[in-house]
Amino acid sequence: MCGIVGYTGKKQAAQFLLDGLATLEYRGYDSAGVEVLSPDGELHGVKCAGRVSILADRCKTANLTGTTGIAHTRWATHGAPTDKNAHPHLDCTGRIAIVHNGIIENYRELRSYLARNGHTFASDTDSEVVAHLVEDAWAGPCKGDLVAAVSNAVSRLEGSWALAVVCADAPGQIVVARNGSPLVVASTPEGAYAASDVTPLASVTSHVIQLENGQIARLEESGKVTVYDSEGTTVEHPSTFDIDWDASAATLGGYADFMEKEISEQPEAIERLLKGRLGEKGILLDELRMSEKDLAAVDRIFIIACGTSYHVGLIARTLIQTWAHVPVVCEYASEFNYEQDVLITGHTLCLIITQSGETADTLTAARRMKGMGCKVFAVTNVLGSSAARESDGVLYVQAGPEVCVCSTKAYTAQMVACALFALRLAQANGHMDAAEVSGHYADLATLPDLIRTVLSRAWQDKQAATVFRRAHSALFLGRGVNSTTAYEGALKLKEISYLHAEAYPAGEMKHGPIALLEPGFPVVAIVPEDRVHDKTVSNIQEVIARGATCVAVATDGDESVASLCEHVLWIPPVEDELLVPIVAVVHLQVLARYVARSRGCDVDKPRNLAKSVTVE
Repeated sequence: MCGIVGYTGKKQAAQFLLDGLATLEYRGYDSAGVEVLSPDGELHGVKCAGRVSILADRCKTANLTGTTGIAHTRWATHGAPTDKNAHPHLDCTGRIAIVHNGIIENYRELRSYLARNGHTFASDTDSEVVAHLVEDAWAGPCKGDLVAAVSNAVSRLEGSWALAVVCADAPGQIVVARNGSPLVVASTPEGAYAASDVTPLASVTSHVIQLENGQIARLEESGKVTVYDSEGTTVEHPSTFDIDWDASAATLGGYADFMEKEISEQPEAIERLLKGRLGEKGILLDELRMSEKDLAAVDRIFIIACGTSYHVGLIARTLIQTWAHVPVVCEYASEFNYEQDVLITGHTLCLIITQSGETADTLTAARRMKGMGCKVFAVTNVLGSSAARESDGVLYVQAGPEVCVCSTKAYTAQMVACALFALRLAQANGHMDAAEVSGHYADLATLPDLIRTVLSRAWQDKQAATVFRRAHSALFLGRGVNSTTAYEGALKLKEISYLHAEAYPAGEMKHGPIALLEPGFPVVAIVPEDRVHDKTVSNIQEVIARGATCVAVATDGDESVASLCEHVLWIPPVEDELLVPIVAVVHLQVLARYVARSRGCDVDKPRNLAKSVTVE
């Protein structure tokens, strides 16, 4: 949940470190800090509560000259977001500094042991124990060998970590270690780099090394990177991959915020994903790495995800069961991991959906299913992520970097990816012939232009946002597959505007939520032209009868809805009603953004949230 960046080389480190933190801030923005080893042989640092911009201002007057340094942007787990709890953390001598992403589960025992042995602590965090463990190892059996000292320290840890460590007595090097939390490193002629993900590195290289669990790496100012396994043996061929997007993709490019930019990028993201996916015999998904026979034999699917990706899973469940006739169980990963009895067969498939590919609960569930003998297939947006590397097959959604904390373009691209999977499964088990598959693919291919039409109508969302000006809560309603659209719309509003919202299947409104309704209470109803249209219109009438204000998402020309609702967010007709959520949700993304901005909220960095949830 935190962001780590490090550099050692020929250039001054501070500016790269600050720029790197700015690109990683979506991973956490409670506090931030930087530590640089200066030519005088001392560590100099600045850290503070708040955003990276505050840190950058404070660094302008600080002595941060030096070519080796580490930095951190934090999402608080242990210890409040204060100056003293900001990373980097120092040992007792002030000669060793560390940054950490993850959770040290046995930190209480370690802290007690270290305190009894004369160490003093300056923070309330779990992370600080690592600095003192490295200090002990450096002062004892590992003097002069920072890799050995870090290895000694991590051997005593329980939990998850991505670590970067510098020592004033080991100039020109950074040692990094990984277990559970993501970490990538890179070697260039200008020096060696480390980061929590590839975003800070895209400006300096296109080729990165992905550290595996248990690995440690030494980064040297010459640019040399040496990777070691948990036994201290050099890894001759570490895992590498190429960054497949330009650094400019993670910049605003003239947009007011990343949410606006990423909403606008959805048509192109879907076009990239669909390109080349239809062959003479149907959908091409070689990434599944399953034979036609094995795919046809799949008799049950578990879809496991969290948050917005869970909503993708609900849509995927409908698509798979309708098109491929395979029963699907969709579970929150955080709940699934504690279920005692999981009923699987010899032909059960597990589909995990995770935008970042690093969601801790989802990865735990995937490992559990794999341990039970299931094939695991991942739908993710991040190349080289843990989900991608640990799964039997992976479908990258190709949405490009998503910087805004709340997901928009990855959400719609994930739905399209799951639609491709559902068609591939239906093709394999004989529930669709090639002509039927081709017809559904053609429907998918219309989605980018349909979304462009919705984006051209953003003025409708801006007008509808006025309904929420004095609201304290809102209700989202939908039926059938669009009950999930309601769930996602309510989540978006909560995430970025801090306005309470609930979502229900419209038919359930009379079983409790209707008690909320009073004059002016905002209700958002998703009511496209589909088989349950008239039932949803009846629910809207019940809403209006109680004085509530209804904002509807409806199909062009629907007068039955327009005559009832104060605002209508129009969508163009969608050929297959199962694909309506991919189009309709765009209005709800835009609406949430306008509501949040009218309330003065930071849409890219909502409070208490981070993009990648890498801890349970």
